[in-house]
Amino acid sequence: MINHQITFYLNNAKQVFSIKFVTVLIISIPSAIIADYFNIPLAWFLGPMIITSIAALLGLKIIMPKIVLSFILIILGLHIGNYIDQNLFNQMLDWIWTSLIMLFYIIICILVVAKYLQKFASYGEKASIFSAAPGALGPLMILAENEKTDLSQVATSHLIRLIIIITVIPFIIVNNTDNNVLLNDEFNYLAQNHLNLILLIIASLFFIFVFDKIRIPAALLSGTLFASGLLQITDIASYKLPDETINFCLLILGSSVGCRFAEKTVKEIANNSLHSIVATTILVILGLVAAYIATFFVETNILTLILSFSPGGIYEVAVIAIAFDLDPDFVAFHHIIRLLFILFTVPIFLRVLEKIKK
Repeated sequence: MINHQITFYLNNAKQVFSIKFVTVLIISIPSAIIADYFNIPLAWFLGPMIITSIAALLGLKIIMPKIVLSFILIILGLHIGNYIDQNLFNQMLDWIWTSLIMLFYIIICILVVAKYLQKFASYGEKASIFSAAPGALGPLMILAENEKTDLSQVATSHLIRLIIIITVIPFIIVNNTDNNVLLNDEFNYLAQNHLNLILLIIASLFFIFVFDKIRIPAALLSGTLFASGLLQITDIASYKLPDETINFCLLILGSSVGCRFAEKTVKEIANNSLHSIVATTILVILGLVAAYIATFFVETNILTLILSFSPGGIYEVAVIAIAFDLDPDFVAFHHIIRLLFILFTVPIFLRVLEKIKK
């Protein structure tokens, strides 16, 4: 088992120097610069996402090494960790109600969207449930495979939804707020104790390993958040990464979304597009309703609530929250809760379905 893991990481490290990954960087960086030149919101995300999606569907051999993506998610966790303090834990008591709203939102989403996909898209009952869940594609794919479900339908539905959500959200934020992408040129990053960064990374890797072992969702992000919060609250270590690293996170995350289409065909995407768009629209409307209801329980910016209830893309949405300074801790917390609820509710739906059939 250990030898297998070592072989996996060595092979994954080799991918960093492969033509497939170099190609991703070659096409992504210019696309980000061009998107930024035309003032497209979140240019360093949308530019690479669009160009890599097109490249993948056209058959260009591209890849996003997991080791690179993991590194970016740790950086993302450290960025959000700067928002964690004692006040945050006091606020979490107020977030119980929004967490309950999230649970009801997930249940309603699965019931409504699954029914639509069964009736109008001819999805199987299990495939419709997996496709209707608002997020958690990775874990759901594993469950879907165990249930002998059509993986192509589930994956394509979630990917098309992610593309739509991540493309639309930045335009909504830009048109409804004065927030620009967060860049702070005044902070003296070099004056920090750089040993703290090493301590944070070591602690993050430890908790990522522990969280992964006990199967906590999004271990890379949640483990880093926990480590960063623990060390910061106990005054052991704190460190602020340069805000410019956000653009690098955006570029890699955007490219990784596009790379997920590497094994898809244009025909496959076309066949699922219409119903995926309708399903996404339903999920977004339900998310907006949930966000509005949440305003009666917390004094939080409506845009932050919309991000928190957006259907899918925990890492992508988290980096948007950081970029626009929209309570990243609140957004990340609710997306992790959403993942937990989805992994809890979907198996229940499947068991109920089996009992009905009997």
